[in-house]
Amino acid sequence: MALYGFDVFSPAEIAEQVQHIGVAKARMPLLKMAMLGVLAGVFIGLGALYYVLVVSDPTLGFAASRVLGGVVFSLGLLLVVVAGAELFTGNNLLVMAWADGRIGTQELLRNWIVVCLANFVGAAGLALLVWASSHTSMNSGRIAEEVVRIAAAKCAAPAGVLFFNGVLCNVLVCMAVWMAMAGRSVVDKAVAIVFPISAFVAAGFEHSIANMYLIPLGLLLKATVSAPVPGLESLNGVGLLGNLAAVIAGNLVGGAVLVALVYYVIYRRKAREPSQ
Repeated sequence: MALYGFDVFSPAEIAEQVQHIGVAKARMPLLKMAMLGVLAGVFIGLGALYYVLVVSDPTLGFAASRVLGGVVFSLGLLLVVVAGAELFTGNNLLVMAWADGRIGTQELLRNWIVVCLANFVGAAGLALLVWASSHTSMNSGRIAEEVVRIAAAKCAAPAGVLFFNGVLCNVLVCMAVWMAMAGRSVVDKAVAIVFPISAFVAAGFEHSIANMYLIPLGLLLKATVSAPVPGLESLNGVGLLGNLAAVIAGNLVGGAVLVALVYYVIYRRKAREPSQ
């Protein structure tokens, strides 16, 4: 169906798709869900790896470094959407199917818990592989230094800051997923994804799954970096758990409440009223 001369799905059609897909995701077999969750963790980790490669270059200016880093980080969600994977932050959109009564609370929580844990396995597993590969020694060791600096800053940040950065991040991530569903081609989806994803990365917002790669890798590299790193003492297991708790909570509010529930009220709640 063409909308205003463009061959895209309308927002109302996207809302219907999100609900149908949400039911299928919630009722997916456990093994398939877990394996796709592991893949998503790896994919987002690869996007974070690409990001660090860019921002570790000291010759780039601030804006160029942040924006270009954000653009290349988009690789992660592109892989999730096009290749297929289950990403916790994107799956916050399942709230639309839950609000409509198409899936139960237990099904919703099952998906979130399984996918989030599987995302961690994939992201942390990639961190271990990258550490073993000596990739971080590139650029005279600046990649390792940048990973540790990023990870330490994430662990040292106050919980409130992490929470609100998580909210803002997942508003943009879920909008990227939402807009990608409007497209009918891979190019359509890529264009829809790159701008919101690069915006959240450039702005320094917090993505829980990216942190599941960056912080474990920072922990592995902590002892190899000799340069002084602010907040290095916070880079430990407690810092990792504190970061993830605050950021996951923020991601849930941003994606499930500010995107999924808002669009449910706008497009799907009205659609049910005539039959009530």
